[in-house]
Amino acid sequence: MTTHVAVPTATPTAVFPTTPGWLALSAAFGDEVPAIADRDDLVVTVAPGAGHGAPACFFPDLAAIEVDGCHVDEGVDPATVAPHRIGDRKRYRTAWGLLTHECAHAAHTVWRAPADAPRGAAAAAELLEESRIEAAQLRRRPGDRYWLRASAINLILADTDTKDPATALTMSARSAATAAALLLARVDGGVLNTRETAPVARMVRDILGTDSLATLRDIWRAAHRTADDDAETMIELGRRWCEVIGTDPEDPRDGEPGDGTPSPLAEVVARAAGAIAAEVGSEPAPTDPVTERMEAEATEVAAREAADRDARTVFSSGGGRSGGTRTAGTRPPTDAERTAARDLARALDTAGVRDRTATKTTSATPPGRLRMRGAMAADAQRAAGVIPTAEPFTRTTRKMVPTPPLRLGIACDVSGSMGAFAGPVASAAWILGHAAHHTQVPATTATVIFGHTVRPITHPGTAPREVTEFAASDGVEALDRAISALDGALNLSRTDAARLLVIVTDTDIVDPVYRRNAQKHLERLRATGCAVLWLTPRRPWLDTDLVRGDTAHRLADPTTTAREIGHATTAALRATR
Repeated sequence: MTTHVAVPTATPTAVFPTTPGWLALSAAFGDEVPAIADRDDLVVTVAPGAGHGAPACFFPDLAAIEVDGCHVDEGVDPATVAPHRIGDRKRYRTAWGLLTHECAHAAHTVWRAPADAPRGAAAAAELLEESRIEAAQLRRRPGDRYWLRASAINLILADTDTKDPATALTMSARSAATAAALLLARVDGGVLNTRETAPVARMVRDILGTDSLATLRDIWRAAHRTADDDAETMIELGRRWCEVIGTDPEDPRDGEPGDGTPSPLAEVVARAAGAIAAEVGSEPAPTDPVTERMEAEATEVAAREAADRDARTVFSSGGGRSGGTRTAGTRPPTDAERTAARDLARALDTAGVRDRTATKTTSATPPGRLRMRGAMAADAQRAAGVIPTAEPFTRTTRKMVPTPPLRLGIACDVSGSMGAFAGPVASAAWILGHAAHHTQVPATTATVIFGHTVRPITHPGTAPREVTEFAASDGVEALDRAISALDGALNLSRTDAARLLVIVTDTDIVDPVYRRNAQKHLERLRATGCAVLWLTPRRPWLDTDLVRGDTAHRLADPTTTAREIGHATTAALRATR
């Protein structure tokens, strides 16, 4: 078994990091150790080759901890670690777990085996110490469980030499007891769970027998209750351990050598370690508000940069040269469409109107409503010969909130499923885009069509002069890029204006990737307060993942339903307040 607590005569490994990043990482880890180990005298070294032959090691006489740098997760630059942010630690969870385990040794491995202690019993006591110090650490710092689980895989594999068939666990009682101490005892210590270790428990029981395993469990549970400085009890528990498995308390040797063939016990331990690693990888790591805020800000910056790129691609280069999604000419708007645009403009004028704000103030003199309680307090103050400070009059002032400017993005579906509605979609796009030209509030619009690719119809800040027609013949719907391009062009995710995204589609987004990405874009816009209106030939109460929580309106003849579209637009904007 690999030793994690170096003997008094041991010296730290001579480590010469090849890059300065390891020095920065060691210093960063060392800054966090006092809180974990409840000691401020520990020196930490993290570098490839450290660890005294183990994944990590604690030197009690030198107050030093070493972690082998090979356990820093692949792809992590040592110079970039920021362990003071709890959420950053998951990037290198294995190394941080090893550090936490050694901090547990530094905090709780106080006892020392007497010079005359039986060497076999002392070795067994050191084996029991692995789960004892982790149980003690969790009683003191329950939040360290995730990190101890992350380190358990490497510690178990190292302590059982599973990767080397010549020295790995055999089917002997000593090997079975070692596996029980390293895995099953960690279940009682609160680090692992029964499901993860069940195959190991079954094989250990087959080797040792039910009664012997139960006795060993009593021993390691007694060790978990033993004080940090009680060397006598730990040595006695080690002696009892040897007696149960039938080994000599005076002989510290690991038992039968392997024959070069992996034993069933070694294989089941390796599989259990793999299962634990998979569980840890899927579990949410501890985090903190600072990290969450920084990650949210980074995600938002990345989303805005992607939206800006999509906007440049669509509005500067026309959406690229590849793919179809072509227009089919233009025509002058009809009188009915012009009338509908003006009707919609009147609705847009009031869509962003905010309710008046009420401000309540108090004063010592009128005007205002007299509160008898305040008046009596003022009389009492005057009677006492002090200057009155009570303000018995209250007044409520209501002010109109200025109507914010409006930014309106319009995305029209021109896939094959919209073929029967190409005319109404083209008419609706013109009416919506041209309505902003007649509004009294500052309004900026942009219109795109989306199918195989995304093409611009009107650029931001321009009103369409003619109705653009198109043939709905595309086989897919790039709704996600349409939303992103409109966001980048109109800043739909910024909260300095009333914002509305109108999507004209039957919501039949066949490509699951486009649908998933569109869902993410919509959730982001909704979170920032951007209203979403769906004009769809299908039922407006359609309850899909894309539409859920938004305003939907049945798309018919836009020239006769402009008022209804205006009402839906108003409802969509007011729903976000």
